[in-house]
Amino acid sequence: MPDPMKIAILSVHSCPTGPLGAKDTGGMSVYIRELAREMGRRGHTVDVYTRIHDSRDPQIVRLGQSARLIHLRAGADEVNKLELYSYLPEFASNLEDYRKNNGLYYDLIFSHYWLSGQAGEYLRERWGVPHVVMFHTLGALKNDIGIGEDDPELRLETERYLAQHCPHIIATTKKEREYLIERCGAASEGVSVHPCGVNLELFQPVEKQKARQRLGLVEDKIILYIGRIEPLKGIDQLLKALPLLQDGLRPRLVIIGGDNNSQDEVEKLQSLAGDLAIEDLVTFSGLVKQEELPYFYSAADVCVIPSHYESFGLVALESLACGTPVVATDVGDLKSIIRDGENGYVVRDNSPHRLAQKIAVLLNKSTYDIQSALLIRASVSRFSWPNIAEEIIREFQQLLAGYPALVP
Repeated sequence: MPDPMKIAILSVHSCPTGPLGAKDTGGMSVYIRELAREMGRRGHTVDVYTRIHDSRDPQIVRLGQSARLIHLRAGADEVNKLELYSYLPEFASNLEDYRKNNGLYYDLIFSHYWLSGQAGEYLRERWGVPHVVMFHTLGALKNDIGIGEDDPELRLETERYLAQHCPHIIATTKKEREYLIERCGAASEGVSVHPCGVNLELFQPVEKQKARQRLGLVEDKIILYIGRIEPLKGIDQLLKALPLLQDGLRPRLVIIGGDNNSQDEVEKLQSLAGDLAIEDLVTFSGLVKQEELPYFYSAADVCVIPSHYESFGLVALESLACGTPVVATDVGDLKSIIRDGENGYVVRDNSPHRLAQKIAVLLNKSTYDIQSALLIRASVSRFSWPNIAEEIIREFQQLLAGYPALVP
């Protein structure tokens, strides 16, 4: 049996324990936190390194058994994401000092996002250990869509460099793997595919009326959106779909996510709701603690993901784990998660008419049935974090077994 591993995970720009749905905190934070905990439970030592985002941050936060989060200084507390690039050498240097001062060593570096990937390359050169990078989102793919602000050339150049020079990359979908190989120049043997996971202990069905009473929701039909509030998420298309619902349907739309950085976008969406004469049907609930999300998923009749782009589609896993069907655009890996007519629908694009048509189908047949909820939940059982962690652990152990032969 292979020896337990010591793994350094890098998440420079985003703190994995930050509030979900904020500007820089989303599915990647969930991924890192859950994977670190699961690896720790299996006897591996995991240290997650991030930047100090608030001077009140404790340096060390326990994430679980043998898993902890470590805050390091790199620039001021508030730094623009792009400006953070110039502080990556400082972050890597401070991490190295921390490692030496505490007598630590690591078998492998696992970096998340392009900024962390660059920092990981600095450390790989010093430590001589395997470096695995996971991009989560790719700047060029986002730019191709043409929604919102374009990502700068610095990000695109760095992603191409990492794709060509990092020894191993984990993609969450086959589409992402193909893109990295065909357009970024990654070696095909150096890119593997592993999906994201879902915490099936946290995300479980709650009886619908019980969930609604807890949240103070009294409407007969409820649509749910969860995620960041930004143009790329297509929330405006979901708002435009509401007036197109037939059969007198006037459901409540609950939108969860957003922080002070997204206030301008929230105001645009509120103005749009007013123009569409549906402002009385839309509730912006802001940030919600992860522990409360199962009540929102369970209270809803349908969860909608109207995005122009998703790297994977973690919200779909959470909703389905709670027994609530999903309507989503054909982004990320949602076609392999959602089975049309069984646990939801995937639409070709997020045109309001297509969204409205499938939302209406689910609203019209929605009557709470625990057996149906459990069947929907069973459709994502293969995405449990124990399963995903085992896949990643095997991947890392194989890399370590072959690594000496790769070193010049």
